[in-house]
Amino acid sequence: MDREELRAWLRLQLTPGVGDVTARKLLTQFGLPDNVFKQSADALRQVTSALQATALLEAPPELEALVEVTWNWLQAEPGCRYVLPLGDPGYPQTLLDIEDPPLLLYGMGPADIWQRGGLNMVSNRCLAVVGSRNPTPQGTANARQFAVALTQAGLTIVSGMALGVDGAAHEGALEGAALDQLATVAVVGTGLDRVYPKQHRVLAHRIAQRGLLLSEYPLGTPPLAANFPKRNRIISGLSRGTLVVEAALQSGSLITARLATEQGKDVFAIPGSIHSTQARGCHALIKQGAKLVECAQDVLEELQMDGGTTPPTNAQTPAPEESALLHALGYDATSLDTLQARTGLDTATLQAQLMTLELQGQIARLPGGLFQRLVVV
Repeated sequence: MDREELRAWLRLQLTPGVGDVTARKLLTQFGLPDNVFKQSADALRQVTSALQATALLEAPPELEALVEVTWNWLQAEPGCRYVLPLGDPGYPQTLLDIEDPPLLLYGMGPADIWQRGGLNMVSNRCLAVVGSRNPTPQGTANARQFAVALTQAGLTIVSGMALGVDGAAHEGALEGAALDQLATVAVVGTGLDRVYPKQHRVLAHRIAQRGLLLSEYPLGTPPLAANFPKRNRIISGLSRGTLVVEAALQSGSLITARLATEQGKDVFAIPGSIHSTQARGCHALIKQGAKLVECAQDVLEELQMDGGTTPPTNAQTPAPEESALLHALGYDATSLDTLQARTGLDTATLQAQLMTLELQGQIARLPGGLFQRLVVV
């Protein structure tokens, strides 16, 4: 794409009152954006409202500054940064099948991945992994461990780079993927010249080295609340299915699951404790027909894919007395007082065993003085 083509696409994207739906109608009627802006007001009004036609006849005041910024951004890393309009050979074909494909996609990733076709080289091997921004320790572990196993089986993990489950899924994908594999795709809700949340700056850099960062938003777009639910259609649209690891009933992850269902994709959910608010969204999905999964192999079998190697675990085998404590702990968050009542151990002995189990990766310490057992997937 040369600078003038870029300018025409950005002008179409920026025109006030003209969203992606109207833009696609204009492209269908008149061809490339440059041809759209050559039309008369009367011709434009055959496709748009009078107000939209008037807006299309005048370039937005911020256009030239955005063209300059975007062009410089592309030239800073040629071959690694792209603006992909509808119809571009590099535009993900899977997104053409969703109801509202983005007009433009901004992408960052290794040059060799783009040269091999970008997302189109793994069009049937992507799985969305999403969940709570405030997961339990078990939810975080599940997201990472499932992502490790699924990438080892050849899948590419798609998520939204949010805190919590998203970040853990990206980390697990980077850990499990082969060096020449497209490990993970992060679909973000800001311009690609920004990282949100800031805590994921290092993660974003790692994804840009071994995966892809995607956004439908122009450079400079801040983290606006409305943008994040909207980008979820891209996460589900790129993927064969969506795995919800942990989610409350009002979680944005349920939006992604609903969109996946509407797109005819599989939805998977990991069950949790009946006492955990972070499991209720998954339980609701299972009641609605989502496939209950207990291990990565459940997902692979549903997708009719062979499993990879089992990821190693850092958890150590507990001593007999610590195994008894794990049995007493169960799988729900439990207080120290409750554990004392169940085990009859004195405070010092109980705290020492809990510390040992925590160091072994068998349990996690939660806010409020609670403890929770962790399960290796």
